[in-house]
Amino acid sequence: MILINKPWIGEDEKREIINALDDNALTSAAKNGGKRVRELESLLQDYLNVKNVVAINSGTSALLAALLAADVRTGDEVLLPSFTFVATANSVIAAGAKPIFVDVNKHDYTIDVSDLKAKITKKTRAIVPVHLYGHPSDMDEIAEVAKRQSISIIEDACQSLGSTYHNKQTGTFGIMGCFSFYASKVLTSGEGGAVVTNDDSIAEKLKMVRNHGMVEGYDTRILGLNLRLPELSAAIAKTQMVRLREMLELRRRNAEMLTRLISDVANDNRIILPRESQSKRFNWYLYTIAFTKDNLRDNIQKKMALNDKIGATVYYDPPVHRTPYYERIMGSGTSSQRSSVMGLPNTDWASKHVLSLPIHPLVTPEGLERVANSLKGAI
Repeated sequence: MILINKPWIGEDEKREIINALDDNALTSAAKNGGKRVRELESLLQDYLNVKNVVAINSGTSALLAALLAADVRTGDEVLLPSFTFVATANSVIAAGAKPIFVDVNKHDYTIDVSDLKAKITKKTRAIVPVHLYGHPSDMDEIAEVAKRQSISIIEDACQSLGSTYHNKQTGTFGIMGCFSFYASKVLTSGEGGAVVTNDDSIAEKLKMVRNHGMVEGYDTRILGLNLRLPELSAAIAKTQMVRLREMLELRRRNAEMLTRLISDVANDNRIILPRESQSKRFNWYLYTIAFTKDNLRDNIQKKMALNDKIGATVYYDPPVHRTPYYERIMGSGTSSQRSSVMGLPNTDWASKHVLSLPIHPLVTPEGLERVANSLKGAI
């Protein structure tokens, strides 16, 4: 089976874990984290060209910590796409705020700025653009809207480490950016994440949020939780940082090769391929195509899996607003919440038409030919 994603764990990661165990360094409750957490944060600062990085124990926790650090609270509304992993919305709920769902662009599945503008109210406290599949959102337009309305931007960059918008790293445009180091991501620590910011005061607050609101001893000053990244996880991630550029280059090589192999099907207008623009460079976390015809995607996916052992995967069906929990709470929510789940045509379309194909660094050129031939044969 060619899996949709597979972590690249080598001897260096294993050796660093052994070193951590030999040091008896499993985790640290220190305000600034343990040695390996600090080393990981420093490497990310340099790579992203950002002042502060606060390592967290998951991408979900990173989103929650960022919302709490931005003083998002009960009664506030947060604008975000429904076409995303549910963690984006769950973090808003966990912070006590109300998610307001915004439609996405059909060409790259990022937040639709025109729909965003229409859904801003006096209660809007934050916008969470999601750089889905590693596709950067239209950050210039979003920033203009946010500045005019005095709304905070918290980027969900969990899937976009290494993606750039106008040559600037995603996650560094808003007041905070959130990253995930889950096992399937371009860089992994097993479970883990980080929040980045250029605001020193917010960074200090994030350090309290990840450690029960404490600064010195048991002096809880604000609401916080145990969101710390263990030293063992940081040991893996900091080692992966050394070859992050290599892993991204391999993803790009694979994406370009797959594009060449299946371009004839795209030219026949049967599928839509992912395309970069002059301003947007992808990390190629996921290579996501869309089928132009209805009721075709699911059959293609099943044939590729059964006939050729290709792990083509659907992200995300259903979208968040169609899941049972959110249908229930949004249906009984405020008028703005109810209206936010009506009129998301591009979101609903994308959920039924997209399919992601394997291009992770461990997929060989021969594997990519298998993927392409399987797709063509299934079509």
